[in-house]
Amino acid sequence: MPRPLGELEDAVMTRVWKWNRPVTVREVLEDLQQERSIAYTTVMTVLDNLHQKGWVRREAEGRAYRYEAVSTRAAYSAALMNDAWSQSDNPAAALVAFFGMMSEEQRRALRDAVHIVQGPEEGPEQGEGGGETRVTPDAADEKRVEKPDEKPVEASGEKPGEKPGENPDSGSGGTGR
Repeated sequence: MPRPLGELEDAVMTRVWKWNRPVTVREVLEDLQQERSIAYTTVMTVLDNLHQKGWVRREAEGRAYRYEAVSTRAAYSAALMNDAWSQSDNPAAALVAFFGMMSEEQRRALRDAVHIVQGPEEGPEQGEGGGETRVTPDAADEKRVEKPDEKPVEASGEKPGEKPGENPDSGSGGTGR
């Protein structure tokens, strides 16, 4: 698991990720100098350290190097989140608390990401009529499932479109998956 980047490492990597191409120490220096006073050798040392830590690869170009990110900022962020989550003594409660901190925009992005990972035919995200199913935190140890214009039901394994308490294996037309 990667350690979080230091302030200056993050400032340098932000530029490397944003530009998404091999960069020189001089390019990073000139951009950083718009925000702070910093020496060429400091930026060179930071990029060398990032190379030794495996964050960037470099290729010689004359007497200098061009540096390029090894992975994306998204992958870095995901690794940090995964590490924090895996260190929790109650991962489910940690996720519920994390989701509770999210803005509505972040929740939409999360739903979109889950749809991408699961694919179009997996998961209970789409109920009958195309309504969206949401898992919302009502309390730290409880989760509820809501569909638009419906009362929340306990997340007890009902499939989308089933009525609470309906048994799909009882011969009432359910698939029994």
